[in-house]
Amino acid sequence: MRKTDKKRENQIRMALTEVCEASLKSFSGFQWLTHLVDYSHFPNSLNVVCIFDTNDHLDRFMVTQQQELAHLIQKKLFEIDVVLKKIDSHITYDTEEKCQQYHNGKWAERLKTSDY
Repeated sequence: MRKTDKKRENQIRMALTEVCEASLKSFSGFQWLTHLVDYSHFPNSLNVVCIFDTNDHLDRFMVTQQQELAHLIQKKLFEIDVVLKKIDSHITYDTEEKCQQYHNGKWAERLKTSDY
């Protein structure tokens, strides 16, 4: 990873940490988030993965609050000069419940093998 990529990675991590902290307070069942990126294709390769505890909580969230979280992610990334035109195509949602069911709770394996 180049020095500029490391700097950008740190900025993204800090911005998404702010999103995570706000989301823990605002969205029922929200647990954590992470991101995946290939800096040779940045910013198009950036994907934010938002994790909820159960499928039920995620289903309710998707109906009522999905756009609120997407707007928050887009706003925080914009503040660090990461502009994504179609933010919804850069966000994926998952649950602890699905990870437990399909990958025995091993997130590293799930993130590596799933279509994020």
